[in-house]
Amino acid sequence: MFQPRDQFQPRAKYAIELGGTTLSVDRVIDILRRQWPLIASIVGAALALVVIYLLVATPMFTANARILMDTRQTQVLDSKDSGMSNALIDTGFVDSQVEILQSDDLLLSIVRRLKLIEDPEYNGSNPGAVALVIGKLMSSLSGSDGPPSKERIERAAVETIQKNLKVERVLTTYVLSVSFRSSNPDKAALVANAVADAYIVGALEAKYQSTKRAGEWLQQRSAELREQATASDRAVQTFKAQNNIVGTSRGLMSEQQLTDVNTQLVQARASTAEAKARLDRINGVLDKDLVQPTVTDALNNTVITRLRAQYLDLAAQYADWSTRYGKTHQAAINLANRMDELRKAMADEVRRIADAYRSEYEIAKSREKSLEDNLNSLVSQAGSTSQAQVKLRDLESAADTYRNLYNSFLEKLQNATQNQSFPISEARIIGTAVKPDKKSSPKTVLALIGGLFGGLCFGFGAAFARELLSDVLRSPNDVEDLLGVKCLGVLPDIRATGQLIKAADGSTVDAAISNYVVDHPFSRFAETLRNIKVSIDVARLQRDVKVIGILSSLPKEGKTTVSANFGHLTALTGHRTLLIDGDLHTRSLTRELAPHAKSGLVEALKDPHSFGYHIQRSKESGLDFLPSFVASRMVNSADVIASKSMADLLAVVREEYEYIIIDLAPVMPVSDAKAVSHLVDAMVYVIEWGRTSRNALQESMASSEGIQKKVLGAVLNRANPKMLKRIEAYKGSHYGSYYVEGA
Repeated sequence: MFQPRDQFQPRAKYAIELGGTTLSVDRVIDILRRQWPLIASIVGAALALVVIYLLVATPMFTANARILMDTRQTQVLDSKDSGMSNALIDTGFVDSQVEILQSDDLLLSIVRRLKLIEDPEYNGSNPGAVALVIGKLMSSLSGSDGPPSKERIERAAVETIQKNLKVERVLTTYVLSVSFRSSNPDKAALVANAVADAYIVGALEAKYQSTKRAGEWLQQRSAELREQATASDRAVQTFKAQNNIVGTSRGLMSEQQLTDVNTQLVQARASTAEAKARLDRINGVLDKDLVQPTVTDALNNTVITRLRAQYLDLAAQYADWSTRYGKTHQAAINLANRMDELRKAMADEVRRIADAYRSEYEIAKSREKSLEDNLNSLVSQAGSTSQAQVKLRDLESAADTYRNLYNSFLEKLQNATQNQSFPISEARIIGTAVKPDKKSSPKTVLALIGGLFGGLCFGFGAAFARELLSDVLRSPNDVEDLLGVKCLGVLPDIRATGQLIKAADGSTVDAAISNYVVDHPFSRFAETLRNIKVSIDVARLQRDVKVIGILSSLPKEGKTTVSANFGHLTALTGHRTLLIDGDLHTRSLTRELAPHAKSGLVEALKDPHSFGYHIQRSKESGLDFLPSFVASRMVNSADVIASKSMADLLAVVREEYEYIIIDLAPVMPVSDAKAVSHLVDAMVYVIEWGRTSRNALQESMASSEGIQKKVLGAVLNRANPKMLKRIEAYKGSHYGSYYVEGA
């Protein structure tokens, strides 16, 4: 296998791999230069289609109306919800309104209100040719015949409106945009406004009907709840009467009595204890000296206090008189008697107080016992009615529930009645559709830009597909990237200038192109061959290069023409040049240069030193030509061309000529070129431009290591001159000024 040389790696700095093929910037530019007619044709076709579409398309006009979802309007009559006026609307609700605006029922109402079934645009009475054919086909497939019914016409009108109607939410707002397209601008505005109005009216009607149904149900339910609440209250009162349960502002009477009696009992017990304490105290006083100050202070009685004061006065007088007159004195005795009387009076008063305290104590005890008996009676009565109170509470709870429900439903009924008389919608129109003053479609500029862009995309795609899917070579870079050898030039196709002549064997050959460089020495073809000679001369500076083989992968690639013209060009420069027809199979070079030759290479191999007898010289250039003449095709041509006799012949002619050019047989069909590669100093590989496949080149180069080592360079032959001008346009308009294609 051959290895590409480093100096022939892709030259572009930026490259990408696509399907195993390297796409460099240089290659992309080359592709565009080669394929720009294809790209231009596709772009032109796309623009032509766009222009045709713009000419035949019916102009459409779009009118737009806007609707705002505003829940604050519904809270005008509801003061309780005034604080919720800023509540956000669920986005799902807004999306639902979009579907309602496009619903069949709403659009059907518009069709009927605007009588659109009488409009040819909507009733299908004036369809286009395509629509007419499709309609007939669908009718035949569905099996329906005869004139369409009114319902079908209305349904078709609804579908037409749905097709031209566009409803969408404006960004994240609560605004709905209603757009309608029509070929008539007045009709576009009319239908857009009709859709918005129908939506508002439909919302009001739906709310009115909903409120009406809710009011009727609330009224019926309120009557039922009123009866249930009345029956529950009646059951509570009946149960209280049956169980002797009397209620007061502070609760049940039995509970109130029990509380009062318990309070009185507590007070009675306190009074009894107090009376008992006073009685015990007075009984203790009876056993003491009543004259003592502590007794008098404890009793705190005015009578006893007065008597004691009198007693103390008499005691003072008695002490004075006893001292003065003696205790036996009548006055002292009288004072002592009076003092005894006071003592008795005090004792009688204390006994009287004790009797009063005893009486009070007995009364308190009797009252306490009476209250205890009453309390026990009330407790017994409360225990017997506890179960009744449990049921009473259940009845009262049910009655309260029914009463609250009745009041709530009554309030809702009043609100529903108010809303029914004054319905408000959550939506309002904030933008009325007006007659559009310019068409909305088709957009001429946008369509042309789209056509241009689409044409460029398809053109570039087609160009790159044509290049990348193509398996041929068209540029020097392709040759260098694939084979790893230098491309010595691109030869233009000169077959159109040829002149057919008849050979000895009866075949026709093109004689003019075999000496094209002689007639056109300043042509591009000749200059490219000079470049090949320069490359050979440069190689001669480093090694001996005299024998040069011209070969190709396949037949009919133009190597014979290249060999003949290269030989003429070298001879015209004053160098002794020998051209050998080494293709013993077809002998194409012989038919072109010496069609009447009777001897040649085969005869020279028998006696190499007598090769001069078989040489034919060109009068125009001085080129010596050794033809090949065989009576029939040789089966051992490879052995002949690679024989020792061939080596001897080449050794002899090396002494006579500076350049020895051999036109070899193609590499792939036969093995002659492989066999003779060891006798050749250098080889020039001829590749037909735009015809020879990459696989053929790779296979032929890989088939012989000798050819790989000897190939000095390759040349692209038979290039399309017009294509070359496009490819080399970057070289400037004066690039070809040095070439003279004329004689």
